[in-house]
Order: sequence, then C-alpha cells, then structure tokens
Amino acid sequence: MIIDPREAGHQNVYKLLIGAVVPRPIAFVSTISQDGIPNLAPFSFFTAVSANPPVICFCPLRRPGPDPYKDTLRNILATKEFVVNIVSEEFAEKMNACSADFPSEVDEFEASGLTPIPSDLVKPPRVAESHVHMECKLYLTIEFGELPGSGNLVLGEVVRFHVDDQYFDDFKIDPDKLRPIGRMAGATYTRTTDRFEMVRPKL
Repeated sequence: MIIDPREAGHQNVYKLLIGAVVPRPIAFVSTISQDGIPNLAPFSFFTAVSANPPVICFCPLRRPGPDPYKDTLRNILATKEFVVNIVSEEFAEKMNACSADFPSEVDEFEASGLTPIPSDLVKPPRVAESHVHMECKLYLTIEFGELPGSGNLVLGEVVRFHVDDQYFDDFKIDPDKLRPIGRMAGATYTRTTDRFEMVRPKL
C-alpha cells in the first residue's frame, strides 16, 4: 500500500500515524490559566529531545471549530510554564477521565479525583499520584499549520525533576515500580512489562 498524505485526508493520516508510531509515551500535562484555574490533560505525541539543557516536547493538535486551541496550549502560551507528570497503571483511568473536552472553567483535578500538589519553581501544580514530575519553562513553540489536525509543538526546558525515592537509584528509574503505560491506536494502551535487552555494539 502506497499512500500520498496530500490525497488521504488529515483524519486518515492521523490514523496511520497513531497506528505506526507506537507505543507512544504519555505526557500528562498540568497547567494553570491566567485566572488561576488548573488544567490537566494527556498527550501522546511526546518525547525527550535534549539532555543538556534538558528539553522535552509534546504536541497538542488543532481542533476543528472556532476555538482550535486546547486549554493546555492556551495556558502555556499565556504563562510560559507547565508540568509533565508520568502516568503509571494505577491511575490510568483517572488520567483518561481528563481527556474529555471539559469547558475551560472546569478544574480537571477535581473532575478526575486526582490530587494537586505544589511545584517548586513553576505555578502549575503537580499530580500527587504520579511518581515522576518534570517542571518546565516554555522554551519554544512551533505551529505547523492552521487547519484541523495540524500540530503545535511545545518544547519545555525541565527546571526541576521530582522522582519518588523508592523508584530512584543512581539516576536510574525502576520501570517495574514505575509501571508506566503507553498509547497505541484508538482506545488501546500498552504496559511496559514485556521487555528485552540488546547491548549497543562497540566498533
């Protein structure tokens, strides 16, 4: 099958991408509006891009309709701050509850039953149930288009890491304790319990 993305339509291209680029880690992003309303939303277009300085990125897609920006992106553009909370299995359902398209005045912490705790260097709260948090200052945004389905790449410099002590050993995080989940296509998620090792060859 050969597919020209210019002819397939953005919805079909989206289905191809989320089926091929798997598994995808989940950025559970907490922000706060200029009016002080917390927001919490998951994004599966997410990865790390730099270690020095530490920079991570995620990508909210534009929505159809008169208000294409999600609250997360609007808040970040206004405040220049956000937190990425890593999702573990034990609160996956509460994370999923935050994926609903709530009105801007709704606090997703309250709607989902998750617990906000203060950050050290940024205003958005962290998710207490998460075992790894990354406090971020906005580094750069890149807008890829103005049509529904186009992305807004958000790059944030991590200014503070928080890792639960029992998951941390010499800057390594224990995946068996963390039990992170990833995103597949559609409503399917994946666990990270079936792993194997390959040592990088030396020349």
